[in-house]
Amino acid sequence: MVYYSEYRPDNGFDRDKIRAALESILGSFSERKRMLILPPDITRAHSGAGMITELLREKLGERITDILPALGTHTPMETAELSRMFGRTPRTLFREHRWRTDIEELGRVPASFVSSVTGGRLNFDYPVQVNRLLSSGGHDLIISVGQVVPHEVTGMANYNKNVFVGCGGSEAINKSHFIGAVHGIENILGTTDNPVRAVLNKASEIAAPRLPLLYILTVVAPDNQGCLKIMGLFAGDDIECFRQAAALSRKLNFTIMPRRLKKVVVWLDPEEFKSTWLGNKSIYRTRMMIADDGELVVLAPGVRTFGEDPAIDRLIRKYGYRTTPEILAFTEANDDLKENLSAAAHLIHGSPENRFRVTYAAGHLSQAEVESAGYGFGDIDLLMKRYDPQSLRTGFHTTADGEEFYFISNPATGLWKAAEQEQ
Repeated sequence: MVYYSEYRPDNGFDRDKIRAALESILGSFSERKRMLILPPDITRAHSGAGMITELLREKLGERITDILPALGTHTPMETAELSRMFGRTPRTLFREHRWRTDIEELGRVPASFVSSVTGGRLNFDYPVQVNRLLSSGGHDLIISVGQVVPHEVTGMANYNKNVFVGCGGSEAINKSHFIGAVHGIENILGTTDNPVRAVLNKASEIAAPRLPLLYILTVVAPDNQGCLKIMGLFAGDDIECFRQAAALSRKLNFTIMPRRLKKVVVWLDPEEFKSTWLGNKSIYRTRMMIADDGELVVLAPGVRTFGEDPAIDRLIRKYGYRTTPEILAFTEANDDLKENLSAAAHLIHGSPENRFRVTYAAGHLSQAEVESAGYGFGDIDLLMKRYDPQSLRTGFHTTADGEEFYFISNPATGLWKAAEQEQ
């Protein structure tokens, strides 16, 4: 059931409008006494979920007993990050999702179903795993908050991904990522009906008796001044609110270019992007508009590691961002990748497949480290002078010596495709 659905194309939702919307949404749940909130982490700070979480606590008070950021495999949030994203929300409410240990399994999606939705390419079953706080925490309402935006694994982010991947266990995370990688990142980006989403929807059916879920979903886009704002707000307890949010995201977050481009420059805010695991959104979201033999320049002053998790970091360093056939062969031949399919999927997603070049200007990785991972090395200081992110807005630009390029200030906010990709 959809409890709320609104698109505000002019000025979006400010804090007061969000507060009023929550009053309307929560009216249907006045009898619920013990509630858990599942917001995203700091890597989705622009989602508006931090403010919504703060307002939920303001409205519901002590009925909010726990807040569990949906980390997936990401690094746990630091105290300063919690303050920046969630404002005055009491720190005592926050719990850490330990994706390797704090897990309860609620059932399994049969291998026959996975085989069917992947066209026979994969034949494993899928575990319906969640942090045990969701399934055994005694809550009578679980509020999953987040942004719907194009995503490299599930096509469009959020909805039940926040539950079964963001709060899931290692096997579920690994298998969901690998299903997406095998289907192909360029086939899955921006879609709502795909093999990964089909598996997650089946997981929702299996878990429904144990998880009293309410979804609050945002769609975020820049206003006329280029400032990101919540433009759409949707709430419901089933897939329909997600479909409505996804339809609006396709309208607001997709940029269709008239042709493939030879030069694209992407800025990664150092407060948000500290690893290539996160920073490779610069590759995922732009790859369908980069010309053959084109170049993507990634300005990444905050990037200091490859993986968010030490084990995955080691795997990225060992194998690198090679072509899909190479990574699939490595996975077949090596147990360390077989046991970490999300890492294998990430290596595939981050590969330019020898079609275009990636120049990675990472602030804290050496030339040897960057090149051993399969990318070209860029000098961060020189490239920041040539492409000054503080003076550029997303769009076309030309340097003083006549080089044309397209600049993106935050790759996490959308998807860029050449017109031919729409055919």
